[in-house]
Amino acid sequence: MAHERNDHQVVIYGSWISSFTARVKIALKLKGIDYEYVEEDITNKSQMMLNYNPIHKKVPILVHQGRPIVESQVILEYIDENWSHAPKLLPEDPYEKAKIRFWAKFFDEKIIPVIQAILRSKSGEERENLIQELSEVIQVFEEGMKRDYGEKPPLFNGDSLGFLGIVVSAYVCSYKPIHEAFATILLAEKNPAFFSWVNELLEHPLIKETQPPHDRLVARFKSLQT
Repeated sequence: MAHERNDHQVVIYGSWISSFTARVKIALKLKGIDYEYVEEDITNKSQMMLNYNPIHKKVPILVHQGRPIVESQVILEYIDENWSHAPKLLPEDPYEKAKIRFWAKFFDEKIIPVIQAILRSKSGEERENLIQELSEVIQVFEEGMKRDYGEKPPLFNGDSLGFLGIVVSAYVCSYKPIHEAFATILLAEKNPAFFSWVNELLEHPLIKETQPPHDRLVARFKSLQT
């Protein structure tokens, strides 16, 4: 990569199943930054992890030059600002940057919690109600993207992934294992625009590289139903 750098002081504390950890990996790989990865057992958290994130006590954590940065979107912005060479994750224009931040926040606060609730749901009726709720909130996202950006949302920055693309892809690109785990079609027919964007993201080499193995995800999602 043109900007590849060797910085031995970059460490990610994460979990294989954490899509938020995947976001950080993708951003560092895009920037060509070498890093050390430490897998955390989220059921038995290490003292080091708790020391680095005593407030939320969760991954991912980016440690750069001994200093911890937490919360995946905050980490993405730190990466983009600290390693400011191309490819840029966020646009330079303050207004365009603010719009991206808004929709990334919307995704994390409105869409992800419903997906998590679906994964934890125990009954078919509960799951169907949540799927309908998810379809509706995804529709808000779809309509917002089309209103603000036309038919091409800013998931990519040219040929590279952008900030919003990283935020969206690391979570919803696991929708196929979810389909298989729950033996159902989850929204692809109800929200075709959104899932066409997701399928485009799935073709990006870094998304493929950072996604956990399909079968392992299916097994994990099935275990949540018991």
